[in-house]
Amino acid sequence: MRKSCSTLLACMMALASFFASEAAANGKHKHAARTEKAAAKIYTVQTPRVRHRCFPGKLRGILSHIARQVGRRPLVTSGYRFNGRKGSLHRKCLAADIRVPGVSVKRIVAAARSAPAIGGVGTYCNGIVHVDVGPRRSWHYCRGLARLARGARFATR
Repeated sequence: MRKSCSTLLACMMALASFFASEAAANGKHKHAARTEKAAAKIYTVQTPRVRHRCFPGKLRGILSHIARQVGRRPLVTSGYRFNGRKGSLHRKCLAADIRVPGVSVKRIVAAARSAPAIGGVGTYCNGIVHVDVGPRRSWHYCRGLARLARGARFATR
């Protein structure tokens, strides 16, 4: 039942996204088209499947601040997700996972922490940086890779 509800929700989101893009293409929602063009100048998305159109102004402001600080546009690898951990700000479209090719994680984190309205700043072992507009906090998560390294260490004994 849960899986079918998730599938139904995903289909509804895809249809809503399709109709919104069709309406923007027809000129009915000029504001939506302008917002899309403005977002394209602030950041890029890794694939067309990354849901980013719902980002609030604060989050776009954070991404813009990071772009200005590091001199390159961030690449959004993940935005809105309807599944995932409960309480995740990705589920409310208030978070983005980013990387900036050619820029160190340390520099991206420093730029993110200096952004106005920044909430959480997290890093992952694979070089992805999480930014959101929730409460102020920070973390470094490396559990999956640490478990793999530990397993490899025991295998060599």
